[in-house]
Amino acid sequence: MSESRSVYIPEGLAGERVDVALSRLFGVSRTRASELVAGDLVRLDSSTPMKSQRVEPGQLLEATIPQERVVEVIAEEVDGMSIIFQDDDIVVVDKPVGVAAHPGVGWDGPTVSGHLAGVGVRISTSGAPERQGIVQRLDVGTSGLMVVAKSERAYAVLKQAFRDRTVEKIYHALVQGHPDPHTGTIDAPIARHPKHDFKFTVRADGRPSITHYDTLEAHRYASLLRIKLQTGRTHQIRVHMSAIKHPCVGDPLYGSDPVLAAKVGLERQWLHAVELGFTHPTSGEWVDFESPYPADLQHSLDLIRDLS
Repeated sequence: MSESRSVYIPEGLAGERVDVALSRLFGVSRTRASELVAGDLVRLDSSTPMKSQRVEPGQLLEATIPQERVVEVIAEEVDGMSIIFQDDDIVVVDKPVGVAAHPGVGWDGPTVSGHLAGVGVRISTSGAPERQGIVQRLDVGTSGLMVVAKSERAYAVLKQAFRDRTVEKIYHALVQGHPDPHTGTIDAPIARHPKHDFKFTVRADGRPSITHYDTLEAHRYASLLRIKLQTGRTHQIRVHMSAIKHPCVGDPLYGSDPVLAAKVGLERQWLHAVELGFTHPTSGEWVDFESPYPADLQHSLDLIRDLS
């Protein structure tokens, strides 16, 4: 079932983004509003808008709002997920590929939230039950380190730390070819792709996005990079690497060569969150954690080295 609603933009919302106006006028969350725009369920003066488009007084805003599916955390231990560290305030996990941070519409697979519930880790923070404690996310297809808040104080402090960009997030990525220069910074705004669901792209009206990279190894077909994120947009590394014509090996969504991926036995993008560092929310001390490569990524890297 769905509900169709329409309203004229009032003076008070002049200049606001479409998703912001939608959220305020129809009483849905910003996330929900963005999903409706991305799903072509919103019209502005009979045209399909981008969520970043600005509205003007008197425009007709229309939306078809499907009934939301109830999302809940299913307590279920996930094979391959390990807890690296935990205390009364935080828990750091090493997430395997194929696992989402939390349940959501369109995802019925395993989650970090479900695993923690399944192994008896108690999360006591505010917010929607399915997102309790979640202060960062990793793509389903990306493995590696992720921190979850267990206490309300930790949740507030870590959320602010991610906003202030004081958290150090280091990834290793195996990308096609050889980036030139070998060390560099990609400063390019990222927005949702206008023609493809679940895909993002570099676009002038996107959100500011900055990625720093260093080449660790250069081989015949690919290079191993150390990547530091200054911002944390969805698919940021994958989008930026694709934008400079060096997509992650095994990432066909962003233009990688399927022949090379098959040659090295890779069935997902070669991208791993290897280091995570931040100021502990209660002790004030700097803490950092490391994660080794999963077996599939190590195997593919070894084959790339052998092909050199």
